[in-house]
Amino acid sequence: MFPVGEKSSDNEVIFWTLQMSDFSPYMNKVIKEFEAQNPEIKIKWIDVPFSEGEKRTLASVLSDNPPDLINLNPDFAALLAQRGALYQIDEKYSEQFNKPVINSLKVNGKLYSLPWYATSAVTIYNKKLLDKSRAKLPATYEDIVNIAPAIKEKTNAYVLLPNITENDTMLRILNKYGVDSPENINSKQSQEVFDMFKNLYQKNLIPKESITQTHREALEKYIAENIVFFQAGANFLTMIKENAPSTYKNTDVAPQITGKLGQNDFSLMNFVIPLRAKHKDEALKFALFLTNNKNQLELAKLTNILAVNEETLKNDFYKNYDENDLMSKARVISAKQLYHIEPAMKPEKNQKEINTLINTAVQQILINKNTTKNILDDVSVQYKKLIAN
Repeated sequence: MFPVGEKSSDNEVIFWTLQMSDFSPYMNKVIKEFEAQNPEIKIKWIDVPFSEGEKRTLASVLSDNPPDLINLNPDFAALLAQRGALYQIDEKYSEQFNKPVINSLKVNGKLYSLPWYATSAVTIYNKKLLDKSRAKLPATYEDIVNIAPAIKEKTNAYVLLPNITENDTMLRILNKYGVDSPENINSKQSQEVFDMFKNLYQKNLIPKESITQTHREALEKYIAENIVFFQAGANFLTMIKENAPSTYKNTDVAPQITGKLGQNDFSLMNFVIPLRAKHKDEALKFALFLTNNKNQLELAKLTNILAVNEETLKNDFYKNYDENDLMSKARVISAKQLYHIEPAMKPEKNQKEINTLINTAVQQILINKNTTKNILDDVSVQYKKLIAN
């Protein structure tokens, strides 16, 4: 176990990352370059297991000796910002980043974190099965509904396994229709979105396991050619290629499925500086160095992540692709999606409990336990209580 607070020397920045040890050569090289350019600053890098990140961070920011720079997910960072535990970052330091991404990080209009890297799911699909069904490539969830019967009839496969009870999947879908609060969770628009999936489920046009299964099971079904569409990050293409070369041969990629508002989902990892950090200026300087054009491009080429530096996103690496290289095609599609992410879903306090509330409602609606309206009316009441606590 790491101590709650890492005691630092006068010029030593304590820097925590989440499970980046696989990229130690890159991290050590960047640290060495930063220290060479800033001989008065030393960086002490500590890599924390992903599962331990939130618990250790919470303990550390409440101590007198927290790390100076911490790699977190935005939901937890927003929670810490709301509790007054983070240092506010002047917006002038956000100029090198993609603007929609920066906007998504603001808490009550203020900036308490800087982005490090992003991911944005694409639609992975079986072009052989799609051709066999004679259906058009879908752009929206409404399109999915329209082509589902033809796919089932002509291919005996399902259109997709939507994993709508996994984490915040349903909330992300609802956000694409402007449903984003307890006030409109029981609106007519919200009911239509829930009923869209209920109808697919009741008509056996999505697998019965959709009520409980996750993206891992969806991947297995895609590999077995039991579903035509699978929404996931580009890294899943490697898994398909390695585990099912015959399925990969029939695979192509397309933009993410959208809703009425036309925006895309994305995920971020970011940097925060605790309010009690001893070396705030040095930590900020290092965060900006880690996210400069050169270092972003190098990290992007080592991984499947999306850069968040605006200059890097304009690089040919994110602009051009070979039609025969699905990974590069997915990367270019994902990068374009970062310019269409607003309005982004904003995390709430008690977010995990809200996710559970919504996911339970999905299950109740799909199995017709009560009317969609009655279930969502109750959700609205419980949702309000959760964000009031």
